[in-house]
Amino acid sequence: MRTLSPNGRRQAALVGSLMADAGLVPDVVLCSSAVRTRQTYELLATSLSAPSQVVYSEELYGAGLSGTLAVISTVPASAGTVLVVGHEPVMSGVASVLAGPESDPAALARVRVGVPTGAFSVLEVFSSWSGLTRASAVLVQVVVAPHHL
Repeated sequence: MRTLSPNGRRQAALVGSLMADAGLVPDVVLCSSAVRTRQTYELLATSLSAPSQVVYSEELYGAGLSGTLAVISTVPASAGTVLVVGHEPVMSGVASVLAGPESDPAALARVRVGVPTGAFSVLEVFSSWSGLTRASAVLVQVVVAPHHL
């Protein structure tokens, strides 16, 4: 059972602050059941308003691309903002696959090579969560928290 390092704990809290500052407050959170992802979410959540629904998912723990998309497809259509707390390289792979032609080129290049810990991608979705398909979203940005605080 790996837990977050002290630096990882600081990064998680900073990610929460960065998300709150950007107005990225989730309606639904999908979080892998792994200890580190649960700790990450708990720390970043201290900066965010409580979402209406938090789902700790065993499926996200070992999910690949299609499994992660299947979990996301279960989100109610009424959810405006969804936070997925998962694992690399799957999270950057999901962002890359969902990114359509209007996506930010620098952000797309970043997710194609993977993102470090303490990073998050912002995608705009114009369909229902169950209707997500390849290139159906716009990757707006990738935010990377400083690693050595």
